[in-house]
Amino acid sequence: MIGGIIGVLALIWVYQTATKANINNVVVWVMVCAAAYMASQFILIGAANYLIESMRASQGGAGYERDLMSIGDRKNLGGFQGSKGTFASVFFELFPPIAGFFLVAFIRTKLVLKESLTKANLFSGIGDMFR
Repeated sequence: MIGGIIGVLALIWVYQTATKANINNVVVWVMVCAAAYMASQFILIGAANYLIESMRASQGGAGYERDLMSIGDRKNLGGFQGSKGTFASVFFELFPPIAGFFLVAFIRTKLVLKESLTKANLFSGIGDMFR
């Protein structure tokens, strides 16, 4: 859900930037950014799931089974408890959308606007999107 909201906002940002800069083929650039964002989500969410499952299996030992019905059993939670578990859960949830947003910002800056990579260029126009 968070990734979808960030993705829609990023694509609106690219569209507004491209129309203000009088770029040809605005819709094509929005579709390229959408495809890049979705591909990054697919790859990074799969990688996050693989890492989570490997972390759970390493802590669960050889008898690890992914059983959703035994969620009340503390040994099957895989170590995602306490502050470390909360941080890991939040990281694995937010990293893919944030990385996808940075990928869209890179494409917008280098390919659409053809500007240099600076912090000001990467994130310019975000405030205008909310006005």
